[in-house]
Amino acid sequence: MTSTANPFDDPHFVDMYAARAAKMVPAYRDIHRMATVLIDERAPSDARVLVLGAGGGLETTAFAQAQPGWTFDAVDPSEAMLELAARNLGPYAARVRMHRGYIEDAPDGPFAAATSLLTLHFLPRQLRLETAARVRQRLTPGAPFVVAHMSFPQHGSERDLWISRHVANLIAAGIDAADVDKARNAIATEVPVLSPDQDRAILREAGFTDVTEFFTAFTVRGWVCYA
Repeated sequence: MTSTANPFDDPHFVDMYAARAAKMVPAYRDIHRMATVLIDERAPSDARVLVLGAGGGLETTAFAQAQPGWTFDAVDPSEAMLELAARNLGPYAARVRMHRGYIEDAPDGPFAAATSLLTLHFLPRQLRLETAARVRQRLTPGAPFVVAHMSFPQHGSERDLWISRHVANLIAAGIDAADVDKARNAIATEVPVLSPDQDRAILREAGFTDVTEFFTAFTVRGWVCYA
């Protein structure tokens, strides 16, 4: 399902992933900390956590550092990103099982929590809904699901304004001009970004309850909800 056109299969892109993500996503590492806090509200000390879109391993590393009793199943379609995750995890890798693929390739669980950070915006609406529903099927009742991804108004001039703001923020963060142009084109024409209302509706339609927004920074939003 992956292809050579996918930047996450490009070794150079993968090598630069951590530094790029920290510049391109506001409060990138803070999102990992907040996700840990939200999971810890309900998950036991020996929680088994599903990390969907886990290539790079940065959020899984943050979770493992904060919670020594948690174990993880990390799922990502890119072999190169999973290899990067293994390197970044270092000594924590022993608590992580890697799975190449998508949600249908994840173990059945049951999991005490799940996350999908900066991944769902790559999926069109119907596939996003199916993915969220399959995550819920793998969770214990009441387990938290923490998501964060691009989500901003999608109508006319308001959409254009938020894309312009996103681009301006990338420039201010020191992202290379060529990469900024690629990002602008991707967000405007390729990435199936939805509005916040649509994203909340998908989580509810997938069967999650108490959908609560916990993070907003420019074009990125985060929600926690419960199985």
